[in-house]
Amino acid sequence: MVLKYPEARRDESIIDDYHGTKIPDPYAWLEDPDSEETKAFVEAQNELTMPFLEKCAVGTKFHQRLTELYDYPKYSCPYKRGNKYFYFYNKGLQNQDVLYMQDSLQGEARVFFDPNRLSEDGTVALKMARLSEQCECFAYGLSGSGSDWVTVKFMTVADQKELPDTLERVKFSCLSWTHDDRGVFYNCYPRQEGKADGTETTTNLNQKLFYHVIGTSQSEDILVAEFPDHPKWHSSATVSDDGRYVLLSITEGCEPVNRLWYCDLQQLSGGITGILPWVKLVDNFEAQYSYVTNEGSAFTFRTNLLAPRYRLINIDLQSPDPSLWTTLIPEHEKDVLGFVACVNYSFLLVNYLHDVKDVLQLHQLRTGEFLRTLPLAVGTVVGVSSRKKHADFFYQFNSFTTPGIIYHCDLTSETPEPTVFRQVEVKGFDPSDYQTVQVFYPSRDGTKVPMFLVHATGITLDSSHPVFLYGYGGFEASIQPYYNVAYLLFVRHLGGILAVANIRGGGEYGQTWHKGGCLGNKQNGFDDFQCAAEYLIHEKYTTASKLAINGASNGGLLVAACVNQRPELFGCAVAEVGVMDMLKFHKFTIGHAWTTDYGCSDNEEEFHWLIKYSPLHNLPLSSSPAPPYPAMLLLTGDHDDRVVPLHSLKYTATLQHCVGRRPGQRQPLLIRIDTKSGHGAGKPTAKAIQEEAHIFSFIAETLGLSWRD
Repeated sequence: MVLKYPEARRDESIIDDYHGTKIPDPYAWLEDPDSEETKAFVEAQNELTMPFLEKCAVGTKFHQRLTELYDYPKYSCPYKRGNKYFYFYNKGLQNQDVLYMQDSLQGEARVFFDPNRLSEDGTVALKMARLSEQCECFAYGLSGSGSDWVTVKFMTVADQKELPDTLERVKFSCLSWTHDDRGVFYNCYPRQEGKADGTETTTNLNQKLFYHVIGTSQSEDILVAEFPDHPKWHSSATVSDDGRYVLLSITEGCEPVNRLWYCDLQQLSGGITGILPWVKLVDNFEAQYSYVTNEGSAFTFRTNLLAPRYRLINIDLQSPDPSLWTTLIPEHEKDVLGFVACVNYSFLLVNYLHDVKDVLQLHQLRTGEFLRTLPLAVGTVVGVSSRKKHADFFYQFNSFTTPGIIYHCDLTSETPEPTVFRQVEVKGFDPSDYQTVQVFYPSRDGTKVPMFLVHATGITLDSSHPVFLYGYGGFEASIQPYYNVAYLLFVRHLGGILAVANIRGGGEYGQTWHKGGCLGNKQNGFDDFQCAAEYLIHEKYTTASKLAINGASNGGLLVAACVNQRPELFGCAVAEVGVMDMLKFHKFTIGHAWTTDYGCSDNEEEFHWLIKYSPLHNLPLSSSPAPPYPAMLLLTGDHDDRVVPLHSLKYTATLQHCVGRRPGQRQPLLIRIDTKSGHGAGKPTAKAIQEEAHIFSFIAETLGLSWRD
């Protein structure tokens, strides 16, 4: 099949100079989302792509079956505020989850807040939800069309009465109540020229921390922290368990390091009236410190200070000298210390990541002593609900074949064993039809990389199966087992195998694993992913022509970079909301925060790292000999203000120009640009189902797969 791609103007006069190296940018005009030319380009691409996707042979069946199997109840862990319990619930196909309230765990549940009432198409999402300490007031943030911009509103809990208070220009914000229920700490950005609806590309700088008092207008909010000399700094305020202290975590980028300041609210004779008298406990970016709990001035933090797999330390604010800090739980010799929560005043709920699988333990708060391991199958803890002053806690588990089990544990009972509080069953789904295995394969430099494989039980390995290979590999994010209906349909009805490669750049083995795949080591992650593909072919799971790869955001970069480097290794590639222009990403919205993982082209050494793999800049010249590319589908959303659409637009224009015109290029090179859609968070169920159906029907169409009942 040879497609005729839309003609996109090439402006050969646009040439950027990077430290003496001249780099053409002929599609720079696509960086303006509001120009008529860009809008025409988007429309022309969708006019080519959408009919192709709608005509894919398995599309209707996949969408129908996906809708059927997606229609199962989805719950969050209950959490307690005051004397009420709250939890999120989705009947199955509601566009947004609904917040419910009940007087006891056995009491009748009633709707407390339903975001589905706010828009007919479900594109207004609840982004933040914080109940005040005494459960008098509810603060909630709404985002529209998938944008990162949030509007914060308030309502009373007792009678669910809307309050007039409204906070605008909120983005990447904390939302932390003082324990008197008087107000919240939150972050917002100064007003900027032009629009701020999620379709703009303006860079986000000079975030400030404010305190909002309930019953006042935003114009009266109290500025409590700002950093005029450091416009890229972000901050987040946390009120301590006892309500006495507010801790300020300051970051610059996405590296897991932060400054740690605090203020003793008890020492404020007149209350919060202006910039707080911050005490700078840690005033450098050398390690990360995450608050766990405190007993008076004795604080417990999770940290990677001299511990790439993290440990727990105690710091007494009255003796802040680092030489006096003590270790409560030392770094594990192999496993990564994940989240830690304090329960029932004297216990710590401690999570470890062991070869990409979660382990849950109870420890003593006072000594750090290990008490016991809690029951957990092979998979992921996707939610925890606990508080220091509560004797019980909940945790939620899922895996590739487990849609959701919520456990409840009461530490005051005679036998404090976790019991199943709620277990979800999916009609028409039998977990025994599927098998999950974990393998370890060698990368280019000999490093052993873990990979999960999910396939039909009793499968024969004869190279005949299509494989869907997923990867991410960035920002210390660990990709653990998770339930995804579309993946299971690929296995069940397209005869496929799911493969999830835990490549370097992620956090699967702590900071060492992360640093092994970022900055100047970014190629290691690409090598790991390509070696995953080679392993799957060598071990007779599949062949290159039946291998589809997928990733989103940083994973979209991964997919595009690997296709450029090894186009013959894949049959199909799906890159969602990818970072494609590695030389200019830091110039748009929040892109400057990613330089901690990627580097920045403003720096000469880092420019030379980036130019070697930047997807946009490593497509073959249309005149040079090169193998044909696999089928490619790019996806982006018009309100993605995290990875702005220009990345995918410029890459697509270049891809179609350089590769799409070649006589030997038979496979389609397409882009799907969704409207009223962002980076992914808050996407309505209907849109999510439609998108997954398009992705997998594209894969089936281009790999020649047929539907199996």
